[in-house]
Amino acid sequence: MKRDIVLAVIGLVLLPAAVPAADGIRPGMWEITSAMEVPGMPMSMPPTTVKQCYTKEDVKDEKKMISRDKNCTMTDFKHAGNKVVWKMKCTGKNAGTFSGETVFSGDSYESAMKMDSEGGKGRTMNMKVKGKRVGNCP
Repeated sequence: MKRDIVLAVIGLVLLPAAVPAADGIRPGMWEITSAMEVPGMPMSMPPTTVKQCYTKEDVKDEKKMISRDKNCTMTDFKHAGNKVVWKMKCTGKNAGTFSGETVFSGDSYESAMKMDSEGGKGRTMNMKVKGKRVGNCP
């Protein structure tokens, strides 16, 4: 069950932290480290780190950077300076509401997100994500 939760959250919200700031993020290779906390779970899950190549096309559309899941709809999106605040609602297998905030600093960012799942699961998950540009894509 923990594995399913992790995969659902990563699949839906790993990219939110890469939402472009007012001036946009630069395309390139990004290293993204996420740490998730599920209140009520007896142990915390170890952080995960992945590398993601973002092309010019990828960083063009801010909302698509948040989620590419066709079952998710953006319900709120605010952009002020180097900060993006958003909310979305997802249906289907990963039904729930998501909210997040990302602050950018040059070629890095920090993001905090919350997911409230729907259905019989009724779980809340919190995720902190840090990203940094590590170079050009291969």
